[in-house]
Formats: sequence, structure tokens, C-alpha cells
Amino acid sequence: MSKTWIYPTVLLCIYGFFSSLRPSEPFLTAFLMGPDKNLTEREVVNEIYPVWTYSYLVLLFPVFLATDYLRYKPVLLIQAASYIITYAMLVKAQGVLAMQLLEFFFGMATATEIAYYSYIYSVVEPANYQKVTGFCRSVTLLGSAVGSMVGQILVSVGQVSLLTLSIITLSSSCLAFLAPWFLPMPSKSLFFHHGESVPQDKTAKGPADKSEDIECKVPLDVKVGTEEKRGYTGGLVEVLKALGADFVTCYSCRTLLAWSVWWALSTCGYFQVINYAQPLWERVMSSKDFVIYNGYVETISTLLGALAAFSVGYVKVSWAVWGELALCIFSMVIAVAVYVMDTVRNIWVCYTSYVIFRASYMLLITIATFQIAANLSMKRYALVFGVNTFVALLLQTLLTVIVVDSAGLGLDIFPQFLIYGSYFAAIAVIFLIAGLYKVATRGRADAAGTQADAAGAQTETESDSSGGETLICKESSII
Repeated sequence: MSKTWIYPTVLLCIYGFFSSLRPSEPFLTAFLMGPDKNLTEREVVNEIYPVWTYSYLVLLFPVFLATDYLRYKPVLLIQAASYIITYAMLVKAQGVLAMQLLEFFFGMATATEIAYYSYIYSVVEPANYQKVTGFCRSVTLLGSAVGSMVGQILVSVGQVSLLTLSIITLSSSCLAFLAPWFLPMPSKSLFFHHGESVPQDKTAKGPADKSEDIECKVPLDVKVGTEEKRGYTGGLVEVLKALGADFVTCYSCRTLLAWSVWWALSTCGYFQVINYAQPLWERVMSSKDFVIYNGYVETISTLLGALAAFSVGYVKVSWAVWGELALCIFSMVIAVAVYVMDTVRNIWVCYTSYVIFRASYMLLITIATFQIAANLSMKRYALVFGVNTFVALLLQTLLTVIVVDSAGLGLDIFPQFLIYGSYFAAIAVIFLIAGLYKVATRGRADAAGTQADAAGAQTETESDSSGGETLICKESSII
């Protein structure tokens, strides 16, 4: 078996680990509001943090197209450079405007993550997709967990300053910047550039639930149209037309649409909670007066989330039948966790609720990812992933403008979290209604099928007893 996948995968994992190794991340709010930056809570929460949301939204679609057109590697270098600029400014820059510019570059780094997760599919064979995807995703979680743990130990045990943590994060970003230069340049991409054809992601997919296929009127894993057969070899207009046709094809599947709706709605709320959890903790227990343990919390929540995501592969549930109700139940768990963070203003309760919140979300987003990817080619999965993320960011932008931004309501952190908890409760209600409707619909369909079977069997019996020559086909009676 060819081992050509090993070299780019190792380099990509090195890059993913060091770019995710950020000891300063759990203490960002405390650092900005501390003596080094001397910013107020309102400046941090209502004026600085919203810029990340806006820049991520604005950059996502052009970066999506540029990533494919430039064939990934140049965009990976842009991402690595954006991280360096972000953390260099965190160390040196002062003032609200400088921090807003910092958030813009961090938004650019976040938007270009698509290059990290899609590069590998252009340089390895489809048979290795699942393996390399697992490596790349696992190593970023490991880097994040190690960074949080190192940061907490340095603060709690070593009495290291938060400025030093930012310098360590900058150094890690500089190390990460070296790896992409040695990656091979892909000769093809998903949309703009092709060798002979784009390989379909057959191996990476798990077996689709047969009951899932009933909901899909279009076979999503089959090539459709001549564009798919020869690849998108035209210019931007042709690519956009083909993407539009694929968009209609994909979202015509009711099951995929349901999981995508949950993905977009919940990811919007998830981003808001993790973005503003630190300001909430800072209000509950100020880092100026007490030792904080944000690093341990981020480490535990990341590892538990990874464990929950890993366990999905061993859970045997008919998601086609119970998917919506599962989304309802876990969305309600998430809503309760956010409510508890907001109302029970004890730091240990806040920490525990945050861990439950992140683990529940990572469990569900893994299930959603699998359910969506199970019937899609890699090309269409990239499209659906991009669309779902764009919708989530669009909703998050509206929520940020109305609730957080000083130009909107500019609410205090506690009313914000009350709204976020209500938001997840509304998601739970939506999927409760959808789940009950699906169960009721399937119950009627099963009852109708049973009656048809019984009628068919009775007709066969009567035909036999009367010496009839023709037997009734059970399948045709069901139809």
C-alpha cells in the first residue's frame, strides 16, 4: 500500500498542533481587562469581541472560493501568518482600535480553517480519507487541550504572568508557520482544478441508514449532470452555477435539511456562548481578586467533548427515526446548562455547566456531521459544510448586532446569557415538534403498511381457496 499520505499528514498535524497550542486562550478576557491592556468590560464585550463575528462572516465565502482556486497551500500560509499577526498584536498593541484590528485578523485565521481541513483530500487517495481526517481533527483537539493545561499550570503553579502566556502562544504560532512551507503543492482541487476527475469520497463514508434513504428523494452520492462528470473546468461563473445546482440537490433531502438546520442554529448559539463565557466567569469571580481555573475547564471540556464525539461511532440508534427527538433532548440539556451559568452565580457551577454545554454540543455536531456526510460526495460535503457555517455566522451576526454590540442593545453579560439559554430552548421546541411529527407520520405509514400486508394475505388466501390461477404480489399491494 502506498505511504505517500504519511508525509503531508505528518506536516499538517504538526501545523495543527502548534497553531492550536494557545496557553493564553483561556485567560484572554482576564488579560484584556488586566493591567497590561487596562480595557473595561464594556469595551471588551460590546466593542472588541463582536468584530471577530463580523470579519468571519464577511471573509468566509470569498475565502471558500479562494482556498479552492489557489489550491489550499497559499491559504494555509495566510492562516499561519494571520495567527502570528494576531498574537503579536496581543503582546504589543494597546487600545480598543488595535484590539478590534486584532479580532479582524483572528477572524481571517478562523475563516481560512477550511484550507486546513480540505487540503489533505487533494493529496491523498480516497481510501485514506477517514484515517487522515481523524488524525488532523484529533491533533487540533490535543493541541488545544495541552495549551489550556500548560497555561493553567504556568499561572497556578509557576505564577507566570498572562503577558508571558501570550508570548508563548506567539512563539507556538511562529513554529506552526514553518510547517506549511514544506507541504507539497496540490495539482488539483475540488472545484476549479482537476487532474482527470475529482475522486468521490466513497471510503470515508459510513454505511447510510436504509431508513434515511427514504427521506432523500435524490441519491446524493451519485454524480449528477455533465459538470460533475468532467469537473468544474470553467471559470467562476460556471463554478457558481454548478454549486447552485448542487445546493438545490443537497437540500432537497429532508433528512439532510433537518440536520443542517440544527447545525446552523446551534453553532450560532455555541459560538456566542464560548465567545462570552470568560466575561461571565470574570464577573462571577474576578481574576484580580481570586485564582481562576479557566485553563483546567477548557482542557476538561475539550477532552470530554472529544470523548463524546468518539463514542458516537459505538452508539447504535436509528437516527432516521429518533434524530429530531435526540436533538430536542440534548438542545434542552444545553439550554439548561446555559440558564444555570446565568442564574446560579457560583464559579464552580458555571465551570461544570460549561463542560456539560461543550460536551453535549460536540456530541451532537459529530452526529450531525456523520448524518450529513453519509450520503454526500466530498465535493458536496464541502458545499454543505460551507453553507451551514455561513448561515450560522449570519444568525450569529444578527444576534451580536442586536444583543451585544454597542450599536444595538449592548446588554450586560447576564441578560445576554439569559437570551442564549432561551435561544437553545427555542431550538429544543422546534425539534420536539419536528420529532413528534415524524414519529406520528411513521406510525401512520407503518399502520397503513400493516393493513396493506393483511389485505394482501387475505386476498392470496381467498384466491388459493377458490382455485384462482393468479397470486397477488405483496410488494405491489404495499405500493
